Amino acid sequence: MQLVLVMVGLPARGKTYIARKIARYLSWRGYRTKVFNVGNYRRSLSGAQVPHSFFDPTNDSGVAARTVAADRARKDLKGWLHQGGQVAIYDATNSSKNRRDRILRDLDTLNIPVAFIESICDDPEIIASNIHETKLSSPDYVGMEPSRVISDFQARIAHYVSAYEPLENPNLRWIKIIDAGRQVIVNRADNHLISRIASFVMNLHVTPRTFWLTRHGQSQFNLQNRVGGDSSLSGQGLEYARSLKGFFESRQVDEIWSSTLTRTIETAAPVFGPRRQWKALDEIYAGECDGMTYEEIESQRPIVFAGRKKDKLRFRYPLGESYTDVIERLEPVIFELERRQQSTLVVAHQAVLRALYAYFVEKPLKDVPHLSMPLHTVIQLTPKTYGCMETRFALGPQLK
Repeated sequence: MQLVLVMVGLPARGKTYIARKIARYLSWRGYRTKVFNVGNYRRSLSGAQVPHSFFDPTNDSGVAARTVAADRARKDLKGWLHQGGQVAIYDATNSSKNRRDRILRDLDTLNIPVAFIESICDDPEIIASNIHETKLSSPDYVGMEPSRVISDFQARIAHYVSAYEPLENPNLRWIKIIDAGRQVIVNRADNHLISRIASFVMNLHVTPRTFWLTRHGQSQFNLQNRVGGDSSLSGQGLEYARSLKGFFESRQVDEIWSSTLTRTIETAAPVFGPRRQWKALDEIYAGECDGMTYEEIESQRPIVFAGRKKDKLRFRYPLGESYTDVIERLEPVIFELERRQQSTLVVAHQAVLRALYAYFVEKPLKDVPHLSMPLHTVIQLTPKTYGCMETRFALGPQLK
């Protein structure tokens, strides 16, 4: 299935943040997704640092230049879809009815559904936060004093306000996101993918928070190199659990999540705070191979061993799971993490944490089964508009 998403909204309303979040989520779910940001095309064609008057709707030369950039972005978008892309996100203000009609006429030849996503925000605190978060470091304002950046960008916003026309056509597909997720209104969600995107954006917000990821401490099955199972921690694993308690005594964690398996529950137990157990956080299920060593799988189930080696992402253990199955069951966890406005510690398992980590740091799906997720290490993730800050802390006994 193919789809074009067209962003709509005034500057500093979080359009690019939302577009990147949607792209990250859909890519993580296996859709070939790409964002086409018209601002990048405009900077390439007209230069990064242009005066706010460039965006004045009465400035004919500015309008012409911005139209060229918009048309160039759509041309590349259509070419990418013809080459097998699935979801293209057209990221621009698209703030007038005439501009949106032009887009629809241009995309009509594709015979692909088009949905608009409009970000509406009148909250001055959110707008100011968006300006400080994204515009002070924007290529448009390199080397400028923060006060000049804010003044110029506010003038740019004023130009767009003078010509802005909100989405109203009931015949179009659209999702309106009001005040960074306070309210979401959906019109004509007439296919599965649009409904899925609508469900996802309902969980988005811009409140800063931190996630902490860690595997359980070393388990008895880790010592024996066995797959899966529900074994307790080893002596070194218990030492790691005590180290984890000390680590979080000086750091804020509002809730602790673990799987339902013994080794994660034991690891999380010493850490103070409210806790929650998720079946969705259980390790990838090895089915008929559960409890076996990799050497036993190779000798007793050589076809299984070869299949896993050939395609670790899609390989499914007999009567068990694949990495893609794990990603499927982790979707509610991702939605809940996106919704949360407090810090969260997730104590889980290697395959599960690889999948969660890949979502937040935007790793390609093919890389998920190979991401480094060592024992006795805490990963701190702080989502930002244009990515995710990461810090790793090695605690307790260090193991390979």
